[in-house]
Amino acid sequence: MELSIHEYLSSLKGKKVAVLGIGVSNTPLIKMLLRAGIKVTACDKSDCVKLGGVAEELESLGAELCLGEDYLDHLKGHSVIFRTPGMRPDLPQLVAAQEKGALLTSEMEVFFRVCPCPIIAVTGSDGKTTTTTIIAKLLEAAGYSTYLGGNIGQPLLTDTVGMEPGDMAVVELSSFQLMTMDRSPHIAVVTNLAPNHLDVHKSMGEYVSAKANVFLHQKPGDKVVLNFDNPLTRSFQELAPAGITWFSRQEPLETGVYLKNDAIWYNSADGTRREVLPLSDILLPGVHNIENYMAAIAAVDGFVSDGIVRDFARTFGGVEHRIKLVRERNGVKYYNDSIASSPSRTIAGLRSFDQKVILIAGGYDKHIPFDPLGPEVMEHVKELILTGDTAEKIRAAVEGTKGYAGDPAITMVDDFKEAVLAADQLAKPGDIVLLSPACASFDRFKNFAQRGETFKQIVLGL
Repeated sequence: MELSIHEYLSSLKGKKVAVLGIGVSNTPLIKMLLRAGIKVTACDKSDCVKLGGVAEELESLGAELCLGEDYLDHLKGHSVIFRTPGMRPDLPQLVAAQEKGALLTSEMEVFFRVCPCPIIAVTGSDGKTTTTTIIAKLLEAAGYSTYLGGNIGQPLLTDTVGMEPGDMAVVELSSFQLMTMDRSPHIAVVTNLAPNHLDVHKSMGEYVSAKANVFLHQKPGDKVVLNFDNPLTRSFQELAPAGITWFSRQEPLETGVYLKNDAIWYNSADGTRREVLPLSDILLPGVHNIENYMAAIAAVDGFVSDGIVRDFARTFGGVEHRIKLVRERNGVKYYNDSIASSPSRTIAGLRSFDQKVILIAGGYDKHIPFDPLGPEVMEHVKELILTGDTAEKIRAAVEGTKGYAGDPAITMVDDFKEAVLAADQLAKPGDIVLLSPACASFDRFKNFAQRGETFKQIVLGL
């Protein structure tokens, strides 16, 4: 902890602060700043009608509102600017403000400055939410007062008031949050890396560099957990300033977490070897969840006993919108995997089942190549139903796959509900219908959770 939250808030007294984005992570921040007597301008692209009662509430608390398309053009005179996580830090208006002396920061960057307890941070292209959740729940089961948040949907800065040095904070971090971080957690985890968010990042290199920022500022005694099987994360060993703990599903490791005899093992640097978790104890389906457990086990080593890990794994059914069974109807099972916003995530979902599925895919275009999805669809999909902005791109990727001769059949549907209904019509007893879009949701939905809830409502209404 560099300074306490009270000291930080005191340092802002008399300064004019702008908060960009009136959303989940920034609304609690705005309220906290206002309660501390700080002058706050709350800025957002949306107008009062779209923001609903939130804008009126903040204005009643003393915030000055700056709303509309030109909301970034009124930053003159502000000493501190909080950006929303998905906003690029190099936008011309932000650069101009910094050139005039403004400090650009974020809720998460300040949290890292004032958090009084150890921080475990998880990032990666896939699996980070499940891994983050597993870590937090294991620590809770071990008796720690644990704070779970970050990109997972819960801002933590306002919670620092009640945190104690013996507590634990577990955060999921996106590449957008990491772009400007100048501090790293005590324990960093990178689950894997694959092309993602190329609609916002200028290149794959920028995306990878942002992810590496999760550990680049670590100090002696800190630890980074890396995926040995992923070429990009393996390359991080040359950059890590602190200790590395590897995990591998494919290779036996001299030190680290690995598979042996259908169980997860941990080999310590001192030569100690132990079986931590039999695969038969893991309730969650899919090899990707084996990797999630490996990463979590490496992260909590020394904090959580192996017995607690085993007890937890037998009962943990997963996080909402991640290969969750919605219902079984007429012998057909319907699974919600709305979180799958990239091809690699959908591929992991497809490999979780021991039979071919009826797949519903497509959505917002993040400019990620769909070529790797083609062979997996041919191997794991019985019927493919495509909808959303990327439907044509996914169809082209599947039809362009070597050996494709019309199997699986591809159905193109404009409307999301009609896509679900089409899957239902094609399904026969014993089939699995899987929503796993391989794309973000922003073409038609606020976020992946809304897409998943919509899917559930349609399925439950059949």
